[in-house]
Amino acid sequence: MARLADYFVLVGYDPGKRGSGDGQGQILQRFPEKDWEDNPFPQGIELFCQPSGWQLFPERNPPTFFVAVLTDINSERHYCACFTFWEAVESPQPQSHPRNGEGEEGEEEPSSPVQPAQLFAPKSLVLVSRLDHAEVFRNSLGLIYTIYVDGLSVSLENVIGNLLTCTIPITGGAQPDADDEAARTISLGAGDRQVIQTPINDSLPVSSCSVALLFRQLGITNVLFLFCAALTEHKILFLSSSYQRLTDACRALLALMFPLKYSFTYVPILPAQLLEVLSTPTPFIIGVHSIFQSETQELLDVVIADLDGGTVNVPECVHISLLPEPLLQQTREALSMVLDPELEVADLAFLPSTISASSLKMQDKEIRAVFLRLFAQLLQGYRWCLHIIRIHPEPVIRFHKAAFLGQRGLTEDDFLTKVLEGMAFAGFVTERGAPYRPIDLFDELVAYEVKRMRAEEGNKQKILRHIKELAEKLYKNENPYPAVTMHKVQKPTEGCHLRLHQKPFPRLDEGTVQWIIDQATAKLQTAPPAVKAEKKCMVPSGPPIAAILERNGNALANSARRLEVVRNCISYVFENKMLEAKKLFPAVLRAMKGRAARHCLTQELNLHVQQNRAVLDHQQFDFVIRMMNCCLQDCTAMDEHGIAAALLPLVTAFCRKLSPGITQFAYSCVQEHVVWTNIQFWEAMFYCDVQNHIRALYLDSNEENHAEEESTEEPQEAKSALEIASEQLRLWPTMSREKQQELIQKEESTVFSQAIHYANRMSYLLLPLDTSKNRLLRSSGLGDVESVSNSFVTNSIAGSVAESYDTESGFEDAESSDVANYVVRFINRFVDKVCTESGVTNEHLKGLHVMIPDIVQMHIETLDAVHRESKRLPPIQKPKLLRPNLLVGEECVMEGLRVCLMPDGREEAAGGSIGGPPLLPAEGAIFLTTYRIIFKGTPTDPLVGEQVVIRSFPIASLTKEKKISIQAQADPFLQEGLQLRSCTFQLLKIAFDEEVASDSAEIFRKHLHKLRYPQHVRGTFAFTVGQSPKQAMQPKAKEKNPSLRTLSKNLVKNAKKTIGRQYVTRKKYTPPAWEQRGSQHFPEDNEDEISVSEDMDRSTLTPSTTMRPSDKMTNAHVVERACCRDYQRLGLGTLSSSLTRSKNEPFRISTVNRMYAICRSYPGLLIVPQSIPDNTIQRISRCYRQNRFPVVCWRNSRTKAVLLRSGGLHGKGVVGLFKSQNAPTAGPSQTDSTSLEQEKYLQAVINSMPHYSDASGRNTLSGFTSAHMSSAGKWGSIRASGRMSSYALNVEIGSRLAGKDLLGAQHNGTPAETTFLRQHRASLYIIGDKSQLKGVKPDPLQHWEVVPIEVFDVRQVKASFKKLMKACVPGCPSSDPSVAYLRSLEESEWLSQIHKILQISVLVVELLDTGSSVLVSLEDGWDITTQVVSLVQLLSDRYYRTLEGFRLLVEKEWLSFGHRFSHRGAQTLAGQSSGFAPIFLQFLDCVHQIHLQFPMEFEFSQYYLKFLSYHYISNRFRTFLLDSDYERIELGLLYEEKGERKSQQVHKSIWDYIDRINRKTPVFFNYMFAPEDGEVLRPYSNISNLKVWDYYTEETLSEGPSYDWELTQGQPEQVEEPDRQDTGAPQSKRRIIWPCYDNRSRVEPDAISRLLQELHNLKTELGHVQERWKETWDGVKASQRTEARQEGSRTPSSLLMSSGLSHHRRSLGVYLQESGVGSTLNLSLDSDTSSTSTPSSGKPGGRRSTSTLYSQFQTSESENRSYEGSLYKKGAFMKPWKPRWFVLDKTKHQLRYYDSRMDTECKGVIDLAEVESITPGTPTMGAPKTVDEKAFFDLKTTKRVYNFCAQDVQLAQQWIDRIQSCLSDA
Repeated sequence: MARLADYFVLVGYDPGKRGSGDGQGQILQRFPEKDWEDNPFPQGIELFCQPSGWQLFPERNPPTFFVAVLTDINSERHYCACFTFWEAVESPQPQSHPRNGEGEEGEEEPSSPVQPAQLFAPKSLVLVSRLDHAEVFRNSLGLIYTIYVDGLSVSLENVIGNLLTCTIPITGGAQPDADDEAARTISLGAGDRQVIQTPINDSLPVSSCSVALLFRQLGITNVLFLFCAALTEHKILFLSSSYQRLTDACRALLALMFPLKYSFTYVPILPAQLLEVLSTPTPFIIGVHSIFQSETQELLDVVIADLDGGTVNVPECVHISLLPEPLLQQTREALSMVLDPELEVADLAFLPSTISASSLKMQDKEIRAVFLRLFAQLLQGYRWCLHIIRIHPEPVIRFHKAAFLGQRGLTEDDFLTKVLEGMAFAGFVTERGAPYRPIDLFDELVAYEVKRMRAEEGNKQKILRHIKELAEKLYKNENPYPAVTMHKVQKPTEGCHLRLHQKPFPRLDEGTVQWIIDQATAKLQTAPPAVKAEKKCMVPSGPPIAAILERNGNALANSARRLEVVRNCISYVFENKMLEAKKLFPAVLRAMKGRAARHCLTQELNLHVQQNRAVLDHQQFDFVIRMMNCCLQDCTAMDEHGIAAALLPLVTAFCRKLSPGITQFAYSCVQEHVVWTNIQFWEAMFYCDVQNHIRALYLDSNEENHAEEESTEEPQEAKSALEIASEQLRLWPTMSREKQQELIQKEESTVFSQAIHYANRMSYLLLPLDTSKNRLLRSSGLGDVESVSNSFVTNSIAGSVAESYDTESGFEDAESSDVANYVVRFINRFVDKVCTESGVTNEHLKGLHVMIPDIVQMHIETLDAVHRESKRLPPIQKPKLLRPNLLVGEECVMEGLRVCLMPDGREEAAGGSIGGPPLLPAEGAIFLTTYRIIFKGTPTDPLVGEQVVIRSFPIASLTKEKKISIQAQADPFLQEGLQLRSCTFQLLKIAFDEEVASDSAEIFRKHLHKLRYPQHVRGTFAFTVGQSPKQAMQPKAKEKNPSLRTLSKNLVKNAKKTIGRQYVTRKKYTPPAWEQRGSQHFPEDNEDEISVSEDMDRSTLTPSTTMRPSDKMTNAHVVERACCRDYQRLGLGTLSSSLTRSKNEPFRISTVNRMYAICRSYPGLLIVPQSIPDNTIQRISRCYRQNRFPVVCWRNSRTKAVLLRSGGLHGKGVVGLFKSQNAPTAGPSQTDSTSLEQEKYLQAVINSMPHYSDASGRNTLSGFTSAHMSSAGKWGSIRASGRMSSYALNVEIGSRLAGKDLLGAQHNGTPAETTFLRQHRASLYIIGDKSQLKGVKPDPLQHWEVVPIEVFDVRQVKASFKKLMKACVPGCPSSDPSVAYLRSLEESEWLSQIHKILQISVLVVELLDTGSSVLVSLEDGWDITTQVVSLVQLLSDRYYRTLEGFRLLVEKEWLSFGHRFSHRGAQTLAGQSSGFAPIFLQFLDCVHQIHLQFPMEFEFSQYYLKFLSYHYISNRFRTFLLDSDYERIELGLLYEEKGERKSQQVHKSIWDYIDRINRKTPVFFNYMFAPEDGEVLRPYSNISNLKVWDYYTEETLSEGPSYDWELTQGQPEQVEEPDRQDTGAPQSKRRIIWPCYDNRSRVEPDAISRLLQELHNLKTELGHVQERWKETWDGVKASQRTEARQEGSRTPSSLLMSSGLSHHRRSLGVYLQESGVGSTLNLSLDSDTSSTSTPSSGKPGGRRSTSTLYSQFQTSESENRSYEGSLYKKGAFMKPWKPRWFVLDKTKHQLRYYDSRMDTECKGVIDLAEVESITPGTPTMGAPKTVDEKAFFDLKTTKRVYNFCAQDVQLAQQWIDRIQSCLSDA
């Protein structure tokens, strides 16, 4: 029971205090006069009775009533109900007016002499109570006033005494019974009766209508602002002119905050004298009368609500955090439904009649219901975040704020965070955290209704229904009793306050009142104490947050797959499948961004901990650490998701052994995170652990008690700590004192032991591994996460918060003890806080403080050892170095240095825009062998971690090596690296690993340099192969053949003698020659020519006079050389004695140079005109550079025109041809004779041409133009232009395209020459350098013509090649690769050089084809000359387009005629300065361009060209070493092959090697080879027709360059037949082929290679004898019978048959007809049937499938029908005669027959190559009767005899003749 009112006070105006200030009130009487013990009398009541100040008023005001609230020192609230009325004061004396009352009256005095008759002073009746029953107070005070005013016959003393002694129950019961009601009904003894509505549950606030009123006054948004402001602890000030409304508004705001209680300053009505309270710094809710509004203006941080005006003013500097969405929106909607139900239906056409708002009281409760729901949603699941850390003697409960926010997903939310940090919430936890207490509406709502609220979200009807239900409960709580008996309280009569003669309020008799009070108190003491039995129970916890929060599911939607990845990765780590783990690792790190994955990681790791310990090996340890760090890196210092908490036990569990007795734990590597320095985190962790231990403590004891009862154990396991606590609290009062003490003791020691444990843990995570370094002054706590991935490079965070302590010292080199001191202080602070909160005794606490420094010190000592050992650890295990495969005889010079191969500018390998996995960067090693530089490793990207990446190139091809520093992606440091560029279009950009010492890198570079530029050509790999690198350079093989050695020695001796003789003369004449050369050449080129070694550049060598036996032997060898075989093939003379040589042959083979005396760089045998004697030749040679005089190298078999080559002339212009002053000569000047001999020589060449004298118009150029050139498709027209005397090949491409074509010749880039204007075409054209032929006047009498052209020199080729390499293999990526590539390609001008070479070559081909001879005489005759001459022969002669012919062409024109391979390839130290000039590569590129345009004319494939391009600079073979035959002989290279036949393993010659491969596999063979007789190729040379050779851009990272055939063949079982076929994997398997990784032609071979391979495999399986692929192919061709053999069975024919392709059969995408001529494409691709089933598929039946397939290509065959007609044919054995339509086809060299003339389906083919004879036949059985006997004839082939019969004898004869002529043609 409680007193209704504690004090009754009468307060009046104090006339004695009327001075300068306001008047003051004074307490006239108070009852009881002495304070109650439990409730002292509140001070300052008089201030609150008249809050705006005591004043006198000129008239009586009606009585007023309001309730003020005072808060005492114990923060108890006292409700002061003030009832104020006015009494007249006695009239003041006139003389005393200065000290008379103030107020209005005082102000009027001076102005008005008339004084008011009477003044009225306020008087207040005040009830002070701790209960807030405003209405009861209003009624009771009203009754007292009524008794006084109306003079009722009731003693006021009695009434007041009754009022003060009235006691009521504190809270109501649910169902009020009769006596209960009596207890609630009070009567003050004036015939009145009131029922006091005590709330059922006093924890719920009582609001009557105040909340609804507040919303009416301010509106929804404003109230929500105020609500949030109050919760987030802002200052709130209400203004109103009504005191009662101020009180109501404040009460309403507090009611809305339920279940939180407002704990700051709360003054609903603030008196005027206390206004300065408003500037207090603490939050408050205060009400002030609006007359003081002006005084509130300067408050800057106060939210002011004006109740009368309905506004809320939030100052600029105040930011109010609003409710989190969607709660804010939902709350607004719900409030709107309650307050303005019409809003929903306002737009309806027919308004429902029923809608209306509830009554004010009901509305009030509905609004509160909305806010109650809001809190239930805000705080749902809060009980799961409570930590109970002590149960006895009373519960101590802590709230885990971070976990709550984390689980709710509201860590970022300002509002909730502030609320949880606020005082109100702290009070809430204290009050409601207790596990065992009475529960109220809120507890039920948050425990049971959250699910329902979740479900009803969005359904307005259901929400409204719920709100109404709650409102009902709240209303019931406030008004438990329906008004059974009406209140009966007398009211004063209307207007009584205006009575004139009202006597003042009487003075009451204190004694009477006191006596009544004493009576009542005595009675109470004797009565039994009426104890309200509180219904305590266990507070329900409600569903855990996780269960409610499925709404955030979208964040976790795709996490199942991620969790799977995390689990797999961890299991791989612990199963030691490191490669698998590495693959998944990036995915795991990405997944760690998600909370679920981080939780999953901690759970999974937990499974691998046994007995608190898990010992790992180094790699596992590293993985685990990296995962932990990644996991922690996203944790905030609050650790709201409990990740750090879950990892805390794990970091002390995972460890690795560093050495015996020293173990490193994971914690030393995960210190880099802020969370460890956050003291709140440690507290939450500590409380959590303590709770678990306390729970365990009680669980254990329970289990001991209930050991017998088996069933109880299960449920107890699952009990939460709060449940156990509530159980214990229920039992507590029943326990004995000893038992209670024992439990208190146990709990206390549990907390204490945990504190020690945590002191240890904190020292683990706060002390850095290396305590010697002082890291306290580090600016940031959190390092780069990657940097911690290495398990022992780590640092602690001990310092990140330490700055506040230690920075004053300012010394960075403080002792390590600073770290220790700091950690000790940090732990002490922590221990103090948690121990005092959890009630640890002082002695224990002191003990702890003593212990902590020791713990820290001990830990520092262990760390020192660990740190020492961890420094000794090898770095993280890197991938094993893979050994590269080496060639036979290739030796490793330097073991692998660990490097990382970085991506360069090529996109493909690095992933790039093309897509595909990033194969680079790759980790591996770089190896230096005697032959190559090889990188072999594996990609760092774990998804392609199994692939092996190989990049290599021959050392000889290295063009540039520069040091670079590279930033590797994982490493912040720059590493030193190298960039090595090779002219095989490869680039190695490597970064040395940190384990590679820089001197190793230097040694690597030195070795590389030594190998790249050997002193002598003997140092190259082709010579040293097979020797260990340290041995002497002398090849051993030479001992076998002494005669050869003596021979070469003699040769060299002879040459040297001659050189000696010539030396002086040369010296004398040299200077002018050099100068002139200088004027025509760029200086760099000089260097090229001057820097040739001395014994090479001698000009004039006279041959020795006698011929020794050894020389004869030389001759025998020379004859075997390639050139000789070719000369004989061309019919250019035989090497026989001059007696037998037929004089009518125009040319002879001269041995004048057999000792290389005349021209060192020419071959020993040369073709010269028959009529020129040897000594003339020697003289002529002096006119030409390098003594390279004109010699014949090819003759056109049809026109007999010859192609000659020579060096450029020494003289300036052709004048020098005749007047060559400066040709060095041996004796006195022989100038005149020399020039005449020159002329004679050229004339002799001209005379050799059979139609030299033929001057008919047929040979004029115009005729040639019209005849051959009318179709531009073949070759651009040559039109002449008289204006230009010379043709510059380097005319701007741009101006040509723009049509500013000065030369008029530009269809196809073919030169237009003045020469071509002449009526008679010259017999010999000399193509010379324009700069040498300046000022030449054409002489009409001569038969030769000089064509001056501009060519590029070697220097330009070098520059262009450098740019081409940079374009195709850029060093670093560009922003727009495709554009950059095309631009740099154009800038390189490589294609324009190719264009120029092709253009000149096509010009020469045309001239030769029309019967003019051509002498190509450019530069020194060994670069461009060689390119042009070789191309001309290749285009004109189909023999050179076969494998054998091309070899011969290269040997003859390039090797024998002295292209300086060593010099141009910079193969030795001497050539280092001049650099690499790819003249031969340029030639091969030209061949490649022609090959692309004429794919059916070449027997060799594109791969063959690439193979040569690679190996002519690789130095693997000796073929392309040295500069001339002379040098090769000097080294004994040229003829040693015979002696060396036995050692097959090392191929000294590239040709032998190619032959060997070609025997095994068709890789060098072009299946489309189907040449035509006499076909002269005229390729387009426009740049638009040229393609960039894929040799420049492609690479195969899986195996490196595919040109070292043995290396790329892979598995040993494939060695015996290295087809380009990957038989390692079963063929059915699908494979992904990466563009830059796989060797496509091997992984996915073309159809024919595949069929050949399958056939080979089948034969192997069946055990048949293997035949070579070539034989199989030829067999297939034979059975195909679709093509005549032009060269017997040697030349393979193509499957792609083309009968009538137009003249060049160019490749224009698909081979369709060109111009008007129809073509037939009979693509018989049924080779799979023919090669896999039977060879006889050539029969008519076998071809049906394909011909139907390709019927769209078939036109009638008439174009290829040389002769056709009808013949009778006798069938095979026992078959009848039938008429058939026969077609004789010369082109295909076959006889085909059809059923009828109209038939397109060929019934059979007789191959004429197989016909042996044609004989007249005789009629046999069944022959046509009417025909003459002589019309029969037989055709005998190798297979059978065919019997034919024509209509008559003439026809038969014609057929026989035609077939005969075909046979003879063949």
